Amino acid sequence: MQAERFRGADLARLAERARRTMGDDVMILHTRTVSDGGLPIFEVLAAPSSEVDRMRTLLEPVPLPTTLRRGDGRPYVIALVGPTGAGKTTTAAKLAVRRGMFGSARLGLLTIDTYRVGGMEQLATYAELADVPFEVVYDVREVNAAMKRLAVCDVVIVDTPGRSPASAELTERWRSLLDALAPDEVHLVMPATLRADLAVEVGRSYRAAGGHCGATHLLLSKIDEVPQELGVADLALSLEMPTRWLTDGQNVPADLQTGVPRLMRTIGLGVGIEPNWVTA
Repeated sequence: MQAERFRGADLARLAERARRTMGDDVMILHTRTVSDGGLPIFEVLAAPSSEVDRMRTLLEPVPLPTTLRRGDGRPYVIALVGPTGAGKTTTAAKLAVRRGMFGSARLGLLTIDTYRVGGMEQLATYAELADVPFEVVYDVREVNAAMKRLAVCDVVIVDTPGRSPASAELTERWRSLLDALAPDEVHLVMPATLRADLAVEVGRSYRAAGGHCGATHLLLSKIDEVPQELGVADLALSLEMPTRWLTDGQNVPADLQTGVPRLMRTIGLGVGIEPNWVTA
């Protein structure tokens, strides 16, 4: 997204400079006071409102339903998919144990990642500490029984294997398991550190294919590992998927944020880019 900073001693003049530079539809995204050599000065971050509207249109998700349970009484199922190392298991734990994330709804955890050493144990530990029901499913035939045991929950978070989508046999196996769970939402967990061209290719591979359900949302992870968070919003826009949440750290459950508002914050260039500029 095209965003620019304007600095000066008078806010009204800064707004006028932004309008002359970017057009009559300019939108002021952020205003703050910074210090230049000990003297306070204003800084304004602006962007064309058409680009801001485009960002919101592409990335703003449909709100979660007021009643999360399905019509047949089954919990609302949210699955996390994505490449190895994307942070799916940690994100699943954040979603399941963070109080108030889904209002007063009761959360459950389920994993079909039975391949990675330590993955199940990690989720089981978080589930026990937070008193969250937890199930492990190895086979399609076990899905119904596991979901019946989770019937006390309103929302079930599903963790999946972090294997390459190019591994056909394994992909077919876990995708068949995911189909049996019939998730209401499938969030593609994507590291913000991934190159944009690779991210777009990974995104394509996790979309619906071969009769399997595919990714419906994007969940960018590790945005705290991107220097000054530059390019994070553009990466999200390149994938053109609604973004309900993103993560900006490893702390469970703290480092989980609402998607679009947090992405809007990444548009502004951090003061760390120019060390001589500090918040006044």
